Amino acid sequence: MFEITTGTVQTAQKVVIYGPEGIGKSSLAAQFPNPVFIDTEGSTKQLNVQRLPKPSSWEMLKQQALWVKHEGPSRFGSLVIDTIDWAEMLCVESVCATHNKNGVEDFGYGKGYIYVAEEIGRFLNLLGDVVEAGIHVVLSAHAQIIKFEQPDEMGAYDRYQLKLGAKTGSRTAPLVKEWADLVLFINYKTYSVATDKEGKKNKAQGGVRTVYANHHPAWDAKNRHGLPDDFPMDYNYIAHIFNGSSPAQSTAAPQQVAPTVNSTEIIPNIIPNQQTANIVAPVTTAPPVPSTVTAAPVPPANTSQPDPQQQALNSNIPRALYDLMNQHQVTEPEIQIVVSNKGYYPYDTPIANYDPGFIDGVLVGAWQQVFSLIQDRRNGLPF
Repeated sequence: MFEITTGTVQTAQKVVIYGPEGIGKSSLAAQFPNPVFIDTEGSTKQLNVQRLPKPSSWEMLKQQALWVKHEGPSRFGSLVIDTIDWAEMLCVESVCATHNKNGVEDFGYGKGYIYVAEEIGRFLNLLGDVVEAGIHVVLSAHAQIIKFEQPDEMGAYDRYQLKLGAKTGSRTAPLVKEWADLVLFINYKTYSVATDKEGKKNKAQGGVRTVYANHHPAWDAKNRHGLPDDFPMDYNYIAHIFNGSSPAQSTAAPQQVAPTVNSTEIIPNIIPNQQTANIVAPVTTAPPVPSTVTAAPVPPANTSQPDPQQQALNSNIPRALYDLMNQHQVTEPEIQIVVSNKGYYPYDTPIANYDPGFIDGVLVGAWQQVFSLIQDRRNGLPF
């Protein structure tokens, strides 16, 4: 027997904001409730916002999202990924490294795009979990103009769409649009077109930044909140949607269950001490967020195990792996032990001498499994 409920359910929102470069997507996203940015392209340097370190790998990006989820709505009101098209490039690099390919086209028969779409789908599911935890998720993206032709139309015409997967085999853009509750397109609204004296050259006159919230033949947009077709780019026009959001509530009596984290999720100490300087005071009126985050140290399993806190990482380690090791306080000897026990390289081989494909495809691409082995060793368990 199932219990039927009625009425609206107040939840956090999944939002996509896209438009031409430099139009103010990041500035609009910065006005969402108590946002924290994952800045994949370095576009928030001039904004007074909270930001996590720029992700150097797809794995790092996923773990940052997990950390925000674990911190919960008491710490953050919104997670902004700026931009999702740059995040997609990290995804493509990860998929290619995992399958030892130089590019997504090398898979043949469109399989590379299928792998990327599957990975993006899993990431969107993770962001859905962030929303279920009560935190809004905002994905900003660039726009691209494509030639579009409908079966029932006489000719083709130009239209704007998300700049995701420029190739025709890509499936990323439809996944992101279907996932979102709101897809908002931002562009300059042209009020008139003037011609020269001979009536040959046309020139656009005027222009104000405008948000388009409903579908149009010339762009993708949607909303479920009765927004007008277009309105000025002012957060006050949409602020009511995000006020008072909370995790989805059921009429059934909630059960008290102790929170758990499975082995595939990150322990919420993802921000290392030396990177907390990147987090600055929020611009919203939400309760202030502490300016520093202290990472919980992971004690060594025994005296023979090196203390991760006391060993500096070799700066020659490739950046993507360096960042993951830094976040989890993993030392170079710990990596070398795991690698040598699996028979890949002798123990005394420096990480900087490992094959780049091995680092990207195995150590970074399968970081959860690598870190799990390191944790087992710290706890005195056999491999």
